[in-house]
Amino acid sequence: MTAFRTLDSAELKGKRVLLRVDLNVPIENGHVTDTTRIERVASTILEIADKGGKVILMAHLGRPKGKPDPAFTLKPVAAAVAEVVKRPVAFAADCIGDVAAKAVAAMKNGDILCLENTRYYKAEEKNEPEFVAELAKLGDVYVNDAFSAAHRAHASTEGVAHLLPSYCGRAMQKELDALTLALSSPVRPLAAIVGGAKVSGKLELLANLVKKVDFLIIGGGMANTFLAAQGKAVGKSLCEKDLADTARSILDAAKAAKCQILLPVDANVAKEFKAHAPARFVDVDHVADDEMILDIGPNSIVAVEDVLNRAKTLVWNGPFGAFETPPFDAATMQIAKTAAFLTTDGKIKSVAGGGDTVAALNAAGVTDQFTYVSTAGGAFLEWMEGKALPGVEALRAK
Repeated sequence: MTAFRTLDSAELKGKRVLLRVDLNVPIENGHVTDTTRIERVASTILEIADKGGKVILMAHLGRPKGKPDPAFTLKPVAAAVAEVVKRPVAFAADCIGDVAAKAVAAMKNGDILCLENTRYYKAEEKNEPEFVAELAKLGDVYVNDAFSAAHRAHASTEGVAHLLPSYCGRAMQKELDALTLALSSPVRPLAAIVGGAKVSGKLELLANLVKKVDFLIIGGGMANTFLAAQGKAVGKSLCEKDLADTARSILDAAKAAKCQILLPVDANVAKEFKAHAPARFVDVDHVADDEMILDIGPNSIVAVEDVLNRAKTLVWNGPFGAFETPPFDAATMQIAKTAAFLTTDGKIKSVAGGGDTVAALNAAGVTDQFTYVSTAGGAFLEWMEGKALPGVEALRAK
């Protein structure tokens, strides 16, 4: 990955390394209940420490509204980091000023320190130069390993990168490698699955993808809007009828770009939306007025699997149906397993991201079989939309 500076070229021994990580983890009764985000950055923390760097963790937790709030202290998170990396992690009760400076001054090579929540200051989210300078004073080198916060131009995610020698952490590097593989320089044919409830939330994504992919597979509630735009009756289905013109313009743009769009040809429909509701498979031309489309049908699944068998790269964002509610999880589960099989068989590179997508792949038990699964919701979506991410741009090799 030549476009970004990585730890391979960083001089770390004896250096104070400001490491921006994502420690925005769930906490109950003072204990971290899910350490996934900590585990993702553990290798970067340990690499810097093992190379003799002084690891100074910067992170935010929740939304404390620019002032100290005990409900959002990172102290219990520092304890959880220590458990994951199996090393002591000191804690500083501030992220700037004398308290932070003294904690940093007391560090020896290889030590790990966690600073208090950067969002205790309004200046963090405003990226104010004075606050950026206060943070930068604590370090000699800056490393960003928080891709999930890279779409924010905050002091700790973007500002400090302009004042210190700056590098990608290993988790960030993996994410950028995967996303480059997926959209910037993919092996073709390139297929994208875009699902989810609404077209309105993914207009920029669809507009960008039709210019980049060979196959665009549309599922979820948003597919209903496209079907309605083609004059099909969708009954009581979730549908943004006011976006019919937009849907048609996306179809036209895809045609002009020689991108093949795949819409459902059949569906699993029910008269009420609840688990195990009486349902039937029906051609998309024959949805009754009192029925709603809640998943794609078997013929549509076959069509999607046919595309995946021809593709060399897959990008996936959003489920096909109401996957949390059986039996309307069937298509998402089956297609996830097919994509996983093709990946482990070496026939396709698969990159997936977004909260619902990750939850669906976890439910299907195939997360580990995909080439890469991004847990960064907003940043992943903005990258797919073709937007420049401030925290990433600041790390580009000059």
